[in-house]
Amino acid sequence: MEGRQTRVLCFANNKGGSGKTTTCSNIGYALASMGYRVLMVDGDMQLNLSLAFFSEEEVLAMAQSEKNLYYAVKNQRDLIDYIVHTPYEGLDLIPSSTLMSGIEYELFTKWQRELILQKGLKTIRAQGEYDYVLIDSPPTLGGWVLNILCASDGIMIPVEASPWGLFGLANMFEFLEEVREMTPQLKLLGVAITKVDTRKNYFRQTLDTLHEMSEVPVFDSYIRVDSTVEWAQDESKPVLAYRRNSRSAQEYLTMTKEVLQRWQ
Repeated sequence: MEGRQTRVLCFANNKGGSGKTTTCSNIGYALASMGYRVLMVDGDMQLNLSLAFFSEEEVLAMAQSEKNLYYAVKNQRDLIDYIVHTPYEGLDLIPSSTLMSGIEYELFTKWQRELILQKGLKTIRAQGEYDYVLIDSPPTLGGWVLNILCASDGIMIPVEASPWGLFGLANMFEFLEEVREMTPQLKLLGVAITKVDTRKNYFRQTLDTLHEMSEVPVFDSYIRVDSTVEWAQDESKPVLAYRRNSRSAQEYLTMTKEVLQRWQ
């Protein structure tokens, strides 16, 4: 059987609280529910992407073992050996570790350090087992996020509809432009607006500001504030697995369909 064309999509924003991990985990689950094979990569020391699929106990056990992303990157290993199966069909994960806080130091001493993740994904890409690899990035701009961008085909930037939601976005775009000189194939799929409260003006202000930025694609779909997301997180489940007919589940499904359209 011919292998799949594996596309790598990262979720990045140098501002915390943008809904990055929630967007990544729910789009990953939505893709798997549509029949795609998906590998999630938790690139953040906070372990939140891992916690979206496993209990706290299981995540801490993986973080304390040597079967996680930190050891794969530190030892420049092939990532295929660090994959764990989630409870959901067609959805696998490479878990993170709290030791990721020291990944910048580990990278500093390495030859061609910006390409370590790209090399680690080489076998996974070659085997064509997955349709999509989704990487959750930490809220920083540095050597590790550079690694993630260099390993990716596309990037999605979630932003929060709040007075400070767009703070630092200009830095993100500057960083992206520099990275594109190294990886011209990196496609900006778009900015996705999250945590929207339609009763407040922030959403309209965020939308207007983004549309004023030339050459910045903005997703038509957006994610509203919904307590169901928090309840799902409390159960270590994506919102679509927790309550498929909820508003937020349907919004993530719509956004996922838009992601697929934007790859065309």
